[in-house]
Amino acid sequence: MLMRGGTSKGLYFLAADLPDQPEQRDELLVRIMGSGHPQQIDGLGGAHPLTSKVAVVSPSRRDDADIDYLFLQLGVDQTTVTDQQNCGNILAGVGPFAVERGLIEPGAGSTTARIRMVNSDSLVTATFATPGGVPVYSGSTAIDGVPGTAAPISLLFADTVGSATGHLLPTGSVCDRIAGVQVTCIDNGMPVVVARATDLGITGYESHAGLTANADLADRVQSIRLAAGHLMGLGDVRHASVPKTTLVSSPRDGGSVCTRTFIPVRPHTAIGVLGAVSVATALLFPDAAGADLVQPLGPDQPFDIEHPSGHLLVDVELDTARQPPMVRRAGVVRTARKLFDGTVYAASPASDH
Repeated sequence: MLMRGGTSKGLYFLAADLPDQPEQRDELLVRIMGSGHPQQIDGLGGAHPLTSKVAVVSPSRRDDADIDYLFLQLGVDQTTVTDQQNCGNILAGVGPFAVERGLIEPGAGSTTARIRMVNSDSLVTATFATPGGVPVYSGSTAIDGVPGTAAPISLLFADTVGSATGHLLPTGSVCDRIAGVQVTCIDNGMPVVVARATDLGITGYESHAGLTANADLADRVQSIRLAAGHLMGLGDVRHASVPKTTLVSSPRDGGSVCTRTFIPVRPHTAIGVLGAVSVATALLFPDAAGADLVQPLGPDQPFDIEHPSGHLLVDVELDTARQPPMVRRAGVVRTARKLFDGTVYAASPASDH
């Protein structure tokens, strides 16, 4: 099934329909997606990391979850497949997909699915509309970066701290200095390196096209994240999709902070869900890189993250009185839509050409 999940688009598979061995599975998915060509011309990929994603869904192996969701990020011009990160956007479609495929019983009006994110072995509770026991995708909820409106899908995260590194602050410090730039390395669902945009020579308000054309900026982002990868315990991340890098600046559209994100060095048209959760968490530390740029919106207000396509609202509560600090809660509202359900014909293996 091809679905839009949040501001991403990807292929959703039942695990039982794919090879059991990861190597065989990944090789098949590369051919299905058309990875290895910049336009992914011979597959279903959309020539961008945001549209080169896969969800593998199955009944959960845990008693406290209903379904398991493995996220795989495929390369575009490279034949790479990685499970080193979660994706909170593709996650939005997992619950409805599970109902569509009969993995879980729908509720009469709405369904709450307990989803295990296999990549980090953490849990999320997804609640979505199923009037008459059928997922409904149309609705009145708008999310920036997606045209029109759709039915809301509420995502409440648990156990996201240290998703890839094992620690909320994987370097052991709120702030580090890399190549003369103050950064905060954070992992609350997604490993992210946060820095002030001005420290990398930009304003932080550049367009997506302007960022894409800035080769010097891409080189600096890559240099910083390579060093951060070692500090965060991720090793050599030269060919990895994490950590992401988010550059922050003062808000200019009524939000809490303005962001420009790189995946891993290609500019994001918006910001990822779990990346946004991590960025918001980082900026709750008073001494974090860029925390002085945040505009508080008042008690009980969500953290409003501005990005190139609009805003993303994140609900995060952090208990900094405890050591190490504890994340009390994190949640977002997303939408998803079923685009196509059918049969995909993979290209022949290279050995058969």
